[in-house]
Amino acid sequence: MRLTGNIFKKLTPQKHTNMKKNSHLISNRIANTRAVKGIFMLIILAATMVPRNACAQTATPDSSQTQRNIEHALPVKTTYPKVVGYLSFILPLVTVTRNGTTHNFSNGATSIGFPVGVNVLYSDKFGFSYEFTPTIKATGSSSKTSNLLFDPGTMFRFQHGFTLITRLAFETEGRYGFTPVFNQVYAHSKDVNYFVALSLPARFGNSEVPSLGLNLQIGFTFN
Repeated sequence: MRLTGNIFKKLTPQKHTNMKKNSHLISNRIANTRAVKGIFMLIILAATMVPRNACAQTATPDSSQTQRNIEHALPVKTTYPKVVGYLSFILPLVTVTRNGTTHNFSNGATSIGFPVGVNVLYSDKFGFSYEFTPTIKATGSSSKTSNLLFDPGTMFRFQHGFTLITRLAFETEGRYGFTPVFNQVYAHSKDVNYFVALSLPARFGNSEVPSLGLNLQIGFTFN
C-alpha cells in the first residue's frame, strides 16, 4: 500500500503538469484560430467596402481610349458598291477641225457647261459614271441654253486620286462621239473631294466635219 501510495504521489504531479501543458496548447490553438478568423473577417469586410465598379471605372477609360486608338490607326475600309454625286463646271478651251481652230471667248461668244452626275464605284479600281451637261452660250446681246450632253462612261481608278474616264457622248445638237477624261482629286475634306479634269471631246455627225477639243473641268464630289 505504501508503495502504491508513493507511486501515486510521484505520478500525480507529472500528470498535473502534462494537463497544464495540454491546456496551454489548446488555449494557444484556440487563440490562433480566433486570430485567423479575425484576419479573414477583416479581409472580407474590406472587400465588401470596395465599390464593385471601382475596377471597371479605372479600366474603362483606358480600354475605351485603347480601342479608339486602334480604330484610328486602322485604315477605313470602303464598302462597295458606293454611289457618289458631283457638281462641276466645264470650259471648252479650244476646238480643232480641218477647217481651222476655234477658241472659247473669241468672236464675241462664250460657252460654259455645268456637268452634274453620279458615280457608281464598284471597287478601288473600277466604277461607272452617268453625266449630264447643259451648256450655256452667251454673246454680246443674248444668252441661252444651246446644248444638252449625255455622256456615260467607265472609270478606271488609280492611286493618288487619279482616274481615267472613257465616255460616250450624245448631244441634243445632233453631234455624237466619245470623250476621254483625265481626272485628278487635288484636295480632300470630310464632306467633299475637289477635282480638276482635262477632257478631249471627239465629235462627229450632223452634217459637220469631225472635231477634237480640249476642255477644262473643275468640281467636287460628295463623300
